[in-house]
Amino acid sequence: MHSNNVIYFDNAATSWPKPEETLQAMEHYLRHVGGNPGRSGHRHSLDAARIVMNAREAVAELFGIQDALNVAFTKNATEALNLAIRGLLHPGDHVITSSMEHNSVMRPLRALEKEGLELTVIPCSSSGELDPADLLPAIRRNTRAVYLTAASNVTGTLMPLKEVGMLTREKGLIFCVDAAQAGGSFPLDVTELGIDLLAFTGHKALYGPQGTGGLYIREGLEKDIRPLMMGGTGSRSEFEEQPDFLPDKFEAGTPNTVGLAGLEAGVRFVLRRGVASIRAQEQELAGHLMNGLRTVPGLTLYGPEIPSRKIAVVSFTVEGLSPAEIAMALDEQDMIMSRPGLHCAPSAHKTLGTFPVGTTRFSLGAFNTAEQVQTAVKAVARLTATARRKG
Repeated sequence: MHSNNVIYFDNAATSWPKPEETLQAMEHYLRHVGGNPGRSGHRHSLDAARIVMNAREAVAELFGIQDALNVAFTKNATEALNLAIRGLLHPGDHVITSSMEHNSVMRPLRALEKEGLELTVIPCSSSGELDPADLLPAIRRNTRAVYLTAASNVTGTLMPLKEVGMLTREKGLIFCVDAAQAGGSFPLDVTELGIDLLAFTGHKALYGPQGTGGLYIREGLEKDIRPLMMGGTGSRSEFEEQPDFLPDKFEAGTPNTVGLAGLEAGVRFVLRRGVASIRAQEQELAGHLMNGLRTVPGLTLYGPEIPSRKIAVVSFTVEGLSPAEIAMALDEQDMIMSRPGLHCAPSAHKTLGTFPVGTTRFSLGAFNTAEQVQTAVKAVARLTATARRKG
């Protein structure tokens, strides 16, 4: 399936390898189903519609969503976040976010700011942590929503979703969570956490393919959200207006059915393994990785010092070496895949003090092992020793 020598530590960008069942489900759809869901009355179309519905139900089960029809599929978390931001907000609204957000949140908010949106960015600590008490003074008369990542893609830092959810409920604000990194690797329950909108992607810790994702929309809130795109939905075809009900309002055009077949299989893999057990395994590996890297002279780790306060994302810099040099050397010499740079999150790197160069990021997944962690620590130690000799 993949080269045994590769150490793939770039799961925060996209998870790899995929579970065997993800590959099989996609192949099954392409070989044996192939129909367009909801567009025809024949059995292949009905089978395709069933695949899409099964994927919705798997996602609903994972995130504690009562009704699977409250899940609108998109091509990724970025599209879901744009729907939750551009589809919901109006000029004159005020929203609150954190300084650790990904550009999928920051860019649409900054674009709307030019059109009259008021934006408050709450600074996080130098380890990327948000104090929920800082939100209270930021709330204004016209505050509409809070947008918050569940876990930083740069440091893995977990955000205080429960406390923020309690606050937003109390103040009658909309709470939107970016679960691109945490979905599948950390337990998330929309009801328990008071989440109104949850954006997720399929190709990271849900172990589905790229081109899949979605937005959970709390019952009733769909009325306030404008679709980003309109067109054929296979429903209410006699009308030239977009349907106003979930999920059709937000799902114009032929869906990525082959992708959703893979997404369902990936989510079922996560549900079978159990999010808590994947989390425990990744937390243990991240702990070993951080402890190992701490012993390397000239290396600085970023983010919370204890693995329980983060997901398995570990960012570091090394004195005298650029993140790009480290990543390139690790790939060329040790077949270790990592990601250097700003990780589409410049605000997060400004918070950490690593802007504009960024960091080298190791991000672990369900298929990584303790042996791979040891190899990676040795490789980084060797690289830094070489750099010091040359320096």
